[in-house]
Amino acid sequence: MATGEAAAAPLLSSSGEKPRRRNMYAFGCATLASMTTVLMGYNLAVMSGAQLFIREDLGLSDAEIEVLTGSMNVFMLASILAAGWTADVLGRRGTIVLANAFLVAGALAMSLGGSYAALMAARFVTSIGGGSPRWLAMRGRHADARAVLVRTSDSAAEAELRLEEIKRAVAAPHDGSGGVWRELIIRPTAMVRRILACVIGLQFFQQASGIDAIVLYSPLVFKKVGMASNAAVLGATIAVGVVKTCFILVATLFSDRLGRRPLLLASTGGMAVTLTSLALTLCCVASSSPSPPTASAAACVASVMAFVAAFSVGLGPTTATYTSEIMPLRLRAQGASLGIAVNRLACGAVTMTFISLADGITMAGCFFLYAGVAAVACVFVYVWLPETRGRSLEDMDALFSK
Repeated sequence: MATGEAAAAPLLSSSGEKPRRRNMYAFGCATLASMTTVLMGYNLAVMSGAQLFIREDLGLSDAEIEVLTGSMNVFMLASILAAGWTADVLGRRGTIVLANAFLVAGALAMSLGGSYAALMAARFVTSIGGGSPRWLAMRGRHADARAVLVRTSDSAAEAELRLEEIKRAVAAPHDGSGGVWRELIIRPTAMVRRILACVIGLQFFQQASGIDAIVLYSPLVFKKVGMASNAAVLGATIAVGVVKTCFILVATLFSDRLGRRPLLLASTGGMAVTLTSLALTLCCVASSSPSPPTASAAACVASVMAFVAAFSVGLGPTTATYTSEIMPLRLRAQGASLGIAVNRLACGAVTMTFISLADGITMAGCFFLYAGVAAVACVFVYVWLPETRGRSLEDMDALFSK
């Protein structure tokens, strides 16, 4: 920890300038860049409430609902893997603009779709939507990179120091003359292998622990515990979404104060506990059928809210932060694409099997399974993931070479 703080200190102490308290340009850039993720998240999660009415209007079966809900994750694989290439060719800004164009087109198509086939086609279009100073430096455009860094840093001295770090990272020699994919997968160094294991593991556990089963199928869970009306189910589902959003804001406040590792440990541990609580509640409901206790609905909603709170305070938002921080610059675009591809595969597997799995091992059994995955995720974080708070992107080679 001391090393990270020492590395960061010269950025502010090497200049007589008083740093600005808040860089609104950097804040605006970060906010706009995050909108793509917000839009994609909305397009994925909107099916949670929409499926109640789509099922009634189009007379869809459970299998069709599963495919419609989860297929977008499978469709996204090609665009995710291509994103690394487009990011290197078009730049980060161009890739974001292109992604948002597909998101808008897909949303319009879904709103006009009046059949199962039309909705599936619209989900496919939406899935395709899944300027960086580092990218400018990689292209040799150091003056442009310096201009961007001056606008996004707290001082001119900090901008110069960050540019020098980026230039050193870009110029650093590396193995894998056969290209990035060769260095990343075929012949990785021990350091790259460890980083890749952390990226893929974290992205896998984020989805395999069942967050999208909760987000997308919470109406089915709430109906299982005795909520009869669509209005009550929709209200509970919206409340879960509000809790999820609020605790993401909590994570933004504490991520740099407490560090990534403590938040991830608390998050995965809390998820294991709350999923177990939800599974036990569903077991009680099953044993008291056909008339579930009145308190079971409240206990179920409370468990679901506690689960999404635990997820949103750590494993949800911190996964993207952590994986983007640790990937070496020369491998970053392709490495991030590989991690997100694993994430979407895990998400697709969960969302496209939940109803069928619940029919086979009961809904309580599903959540016991997800609780076990969350417990394994907690162990994974404890054993494999070092703290990255206070480290620059260019420090990660040294951190993961230890």
